[in-house]
Amino acid sequence: MKYISTRGQAPALPFDEVLLAGLARDGGLYVPDAWPALGPDALRALRGRPYDEVAAAVMLPFLGGRIAEADFRRLLADTYGPSVFAHRAVTPLVQLDQRTWLMELFHGPTLAFKDVALQLLGRLFDHVLAVRGERMTVVGATSGDTGSAAIEACRDRERVDIVILHPHGRTSAVQRRQMTTVLSPNVHNVALQGTFDDCQDAVKAMFNDAAFRDGLHLSAVNSINWARIMAQIVYYVAAAVALGAPDRPVAFAVPTGNFGNVYAAYAARAMGVPVAKLIVGSNANDILARFFASGRMETRAVVPTISPSMDIQISSNFERLLFDLMDRDGAAVATSMAEFRRSGRFAVSQGQLARALELFEGHRCGEEATLETMARVHRDSGLLIDPHTAVGVAAAQAADLDPSVPVVSLACAHPAKFPDAVEKATGVRPGLPRHLADLFEREERVTVLPNDLGTLQDFVRARSRVTAGAA
Repeated sequence: MKYISTRGQAPALPFDEVLLAGLARDGGLYVPDAWPALGPDALRALRGRPYDEVAAAVMLPFLGGRIAEADFRRLLADTYGPSVFAHRAVTPLVQLDQRTWLMELFHGPTLAFKDVALQLLGRLFDHVLAVRGERMTVVGATSGDTGSAAIEACRDRERVDIVILHPHGRTSAVQRRQMTTVLSPNVHNVALQGTFDDCQDAVKAMFNDAAFRDGLHLSAVNSINWARIMAQIVYYVAAAVALGAPDRPVAFAVPTGNFGNVYAAYAARAMGVPVAKLIVGSNANDILARFFASGRMETRAVVPTISPSMDIQISSNFERLLFDLMDRDGAAVATSMAEFRRSGRFAVSQGQLARALELFEGHRCGEEATLETMARVHRDSGLLIDPHTAVGVAAAQAADLDPSVPVVSLACAHPAKFPDAVEKATGVRPGLPRHLADLFEREERVTVLPNDLGTLQDFVRARSRVTAGAA
């Protein structure tokens, strides 16, 4: 298997090169040149299998033989074992009502869905770099959860230095401290004076500076890295099989900011999982909901909300879907992305929108509706859910679906990551799990920097142990 860029001008690469590259050299995102198939018999064979075995069946075709199967299975067993994930099912399903299920993705070390992919990504980095005898510098942007999960995955790894940018004052206190209290010498946190979109733009700019990128051997942990998407496909397959696939279709409701998580569901469908509908839940920063209503992608000012991981107006992973909507025409995608960067807007044709709406629908959930959903779920089921999860649940309940089709709504974060919002909605303040009980007593280490590319590059350069030209 080879991977191609959504903008059509970068060389096709095998899996290990894509893993280490992150962003394509033409500024595009890597996607597989063809989707591997999971046929009906293959899906049925996964029923009742442990998560790491489902993961192997889903992901091995994407490796193209670049990692030995025995080595990869060992990495999966280590990643999805009881020492990392607190629930033996890894991503268990909990029934909310007659047709709605929650898929709990928060049983990893940082209590967010990002752990499911990033715990594997850190091990893949270590394995591939050791084989090559190389080091690298990981640079990432986070609106809250990716940063802590990436840091937890990369902390103390011999061949990796990691720098994570988060928007200063725009994450929850728990999210911030999960990053800034990791004092490992290879971990560096930057609080950028700007929004998440500013952080993401800065990371992309560093990757687009070829000399800087090559000199420090930059790689990415954001969902621009294909390996993140690949690992997230697994839990959609696992949930669908548990609810009757391939003999029963299933829908998924995904609270979405950067579009990476719901794109992984799109990939599962492309592989053969019978997905009836993908329901995109947006908060007040509703650029995606507006796109699915109009066919126009148009940025507005970012509004701070109680679901800060979704406070995004530039959904990077949408480019991967756009690539397919434009019949994999990289030049057309590049033109649209250039227009988006220039004017903050672009549009697809009515035919392209109609194709998207065959699978996707979008729903906006504002602050009051988010709180009301959290309160209702607690009242009806006794469960506490975080505000991001609530956006997904609200979207699931608003969707126009055949009532016989089960809907899996993604529970993307533990409620204790957002205790103020949960308490406001339900009157109950969730406590942190034991391994994080002393989080607010731990020492923090973070550097506040202006939104200036040169300053950021100087910071990264000073902390990377990769020297220019070194192997």
